[in-house]
Amino acid sequence: MDRSLRLRALTMVCALALALPAAAAESNKWRLQFSGNAKTDGDIELVLTPEGGEAAHVVVAIAKGTGENRVAKLVSEGIRKQFGDAMYKSEVDDGEDVLVKARRGTPDFQVVIERNTTGVRISPEKE
Repeated sequence: MDRSLRLRALTMVCALALALPAAAAESNKWRLQFSGNAKTDGDIELVLTPEGGEAAHVVVAIAKGTGENRVAKLVSEGIRKQFGDAMYKSEVDDGEDVLVKARRGTPDFQVVIERNTTGVRISPEKE
């Protein structure tokens, strides 16, 4: 194989490898696990992006000292306030977790923690 053909093949493999994590990051259900208390007044900003759609930002204000269960409830309510019943269902599970599910007809989506200035730990996981 000549050098230019090998370089093109390597470039193609690298491009595919970079594209795979983005595609694999989408799911129809996410669990957000919150732990700890808010160390400061601040915000939690989530970005929900449906496959092939536009990103939507959800910003939730959190007061200093707010516990993980209350933070989960505030985030769940923030998602419901942003979307209503149109695209996503949001509910608190086990007190400190938030489940976010795509409604029927809504494509798989990605959840990214864009900003967290509260000190509460957040672990997003696909389900």
